[in-house]
Amino acid sequence: MKLRDLVYRLYARRVEGRLDHDQVPKHIGVILDGNRRWARADGRTTEQGHQAGADKISELLGWCEETDVEVVTLWLLSTDNLDRPAKELKPLLGIIENTVRGLAADGRWRVHHVGQLDLLPAETQTVLKEAEQDTLGIKGILVNVAVGYGGRQEIADAVRSLVLEAADNGSTFEELAERVDVEHITEHLYTRGQPDPDLIIRTSGEQRLSGFMLWQSAHSEYYFCEVFWPAFRKVDFLRALRDYAARHRRYGG
Repeated sequence: MKLRDLVYRLYARRVEGRLDHDQVPKHIGVILDGNRRWARADGRTTEQGHQAGADKISELLGWCEETDVEVVTLWLLSTDNLDRPAKELKPLLGIIENTVRGLAADGRWRVHHVGQLDLLPAETQTVLKEAEQDTLGIKGILVNVAVGYGGRQEIADAVRSLVLEAADNGSTFEELAERVDVEHITEHLYTRGQPDPDLIIRTSGEQRLSGFMLWQSAHSEYYFCEVFWPAFRKVDFLRALRDYAARHRRYGG
């Protein structure tokens, strides 16, 4: 073992030892950013970068399990990403499909898709549906896989669902306008029934949400990490939790 690796492990253990599990976020959203830049910097192909990023997910979930996190939302593919060239998009979708299959087969996670299924290829849709169905009874961490996801699209879909429900119930637009509120819209989001994310982590140094969980993140804390996603380490994760625990959440008060 190299001296640097030993120092890193000792430091990670020290940070973890000082972590107050009562202050750990229950729902963490993660924007897995930097796969392509990591690949370029390391002399790899884009596909290898995406695969390295996918391989990191099981590590992250293990760290979340160790620290009592209950819900994790992973942004794997945005609606904007669907416009990427076919030579990149097709392998990426294959990697995502294999990743979701692996999460379901693991037996520890309950998988839930968030996003627009209709925008995705038939095979990807099938994989997401089967993973969700096969893990329904699992009591472990709820893992939201955001594939074909866009925050503004989610809000539009929620409003559309709300309007269609009202129409099915015979309500007029005037009656709907009278009773619609924040809670009504929340009940029609992809994440309905789940707690909002307490903490959102974005890797790669970018400091923006890019449309991630726009509705649910109104009171979330953000942690922006310089490291590219495939190089994200346990100590980076623990630092994010430590930073979160040190903040005083006032919810506008």
